[in-house]
Amino acid sequence: MSTPTHLADELLAVLFDADPVSATLYGFRDRDDRLPDISAEAELALRERAEDIRVRAMAVDTTHAALDDRLTIAVVVQQAQAVVDQFDAYAPEYTVVGNLFAPVAGLLFRLGQVPVADPRQGADFLRRLRTIPEFTRAAAQRHRDGVAAGRVPVRPLVDNAIEHLDGYLGEPDSDPLLTPDLHDPELAEERRRVVAEVVHPALREYRDVLATEIAPHARSADQPGLCWLPGGREIYQRLTRAHTTTDRTPEELHETGRARLAELRGEIAELGGRVWGERNPDAVLRRLQTDPALFWRDGEELLASARKAIARAETAAPQWFGRLPSQPCEVREVPGTPSDSTPIGFYLPPALDGSRPGVYFANTSRAEQRPRYASEVIAFHEVTPGHHLQISLAQERTDLPMLRRLVNINAYTEGWGLYAERLADEMGLYSDDLARLGMVVQDLLRAARLVVDTGLHAFGWSRQRALADMQANTTLSELEAASEVDRYIIYPGQALSYLVGRLEIQRIRAAAEQRLGAGFDIRRFHDVLLRHGALPLSALDVLVAEELS
Repeated sequence: MSTPTHLADELLAVLFDADPVSATLYGFRDRDDRLPDISAEAELALRERAEDIRVRAMAVDTTHAALDDRLTIAVVVQQAQAVVDQFDAYAPEYTVVGNLFAPVAGLLFRLGQVPVADPRQGADFLRRLRTIPEFTRAAAQRHRDGVAAGRVPVRPLVDNAIEHLDGYLGEPDSDPLLTPDLHDPELAEERRRVVAEVVHPALREYRDVLATEIAPHARSADQPGLCWLPGGREIYQRLTRAHTTTDRTPEELHETGRARLAELRGEIAELGGRVWGERNPDAVLRRLQTDPALFWRDGEELLASARKAIARAETAAPQWFGRLPSQPCEVREVPGTPSDSTPIGFYLPPALDGSRPGVYFANTSRAEQRPRYASEVIAFHEVTPGHHLQISLAQERTDLPMLRRLVNINAYTEGWGLYAERLADEMGLYSDDLARLGMVVQDLLRAARLVVDTGLHAFGWSRQRALADMQANTTLSELEAASEVDRYIIYPGQALSYLVGRLEIQRIRAAAEQRLGAGFDIRRFHDVLLRHGALPLSALDVLVAEELS
């Protein structure tokens, strides 16, 4: 029966079948012994299921339906289409890098975060480890398929993946797969044997495939974008739609980014004048990039700063939100040996069953090359009032279909995270004008993302041109700029979602403020925006107009 809730449940099953590890991390333990099947045959079958759900959802008459049913259908249609678009991008063929955005490196990180509550779950964890060779062989075959089809990865990123695997295998005793407590000494001993005799040999074999079979065919750094692949321009257009939930073209988004960069220079000049008496925006940016006093002493200092900012935000939050998460967020350093391409910080949502908290992972590697002034704004984006607050509130809506509680719609999720950075200033959370400079610098980064992501994938930019553009318009170090650019290369279109989503949330808020005048209540606005889970931007506009009429 094609009711909104039934369709949502069907689509969630497709998503969990495509990524059983995510199901486990969310607290659904019925797929605990499985890994993703990234073979071409498996992805085609999942694509057909998603397309069938999309067609049936489109046929549902919502003319007189309740608001929640209309929102559910909007989410199902958008997300089913996004699943189809993602499978049609053939990403496993050319997605090779040494961080969580790639199939193999991402799997290793996420398996290290799997909670194990008892020996039965420990045994399932071991079953997963034993199937890693099957997963790495499937990944290698998808790369070979890509070589045959002309859809090949980018050479510097292949080299990065090889370097990451060499580092991973070079420290076998600190393997994150040995971290979860299996609650049984015999299982723990068996796990150590499986990691040494099954997992590590599979990773070495995969590493050798990258080095001998894939790297020789990889694209050069001069051709890193999708536009250099067969059908790549159409793939990028579809991924742009999937990540932004709009039909805006790469050309429009490129110009939006350029215009926003120009606007932000005035804020840089104003804050630079207040902090250092320097109003030349280029001089301010260069000082932020080069002044040794503006970088961390070590990783512990970085973590302490993030925890302090989050505590301040949690204290202020009740004045701005009617509903708040029931559980706090933990701050941890990225485990193991992070690749140079690992992001500066990222958030992992909590499990619904309480087995694992929400965690903000801060990258403490090479802390002395990471800026102090960015710490607060990143913490606000990832935790409170950003992702942890938004995602946890959605998870706690037990009356919604499970898909609505868990779904990640990038334009909404990242748009909210970027909105939260500016909201934090309204809330008085930044400790000083230097931290506010960090806020504006992050705005510069998101505007630059529109320019560089489209430059790479629609306009054929080289990796070096992308790096040069990032460093000319932001304060990123060479290390951080390379991490950002490589992320856009490996995850096309995702970087567009931040600014597109934030601009729409700001537009919706401005319209509500104008419509309601003195009756506008910021706490009610935020509660309406967050209480329904992630939504396509068009549905978000309708929601606020109806509930704040």
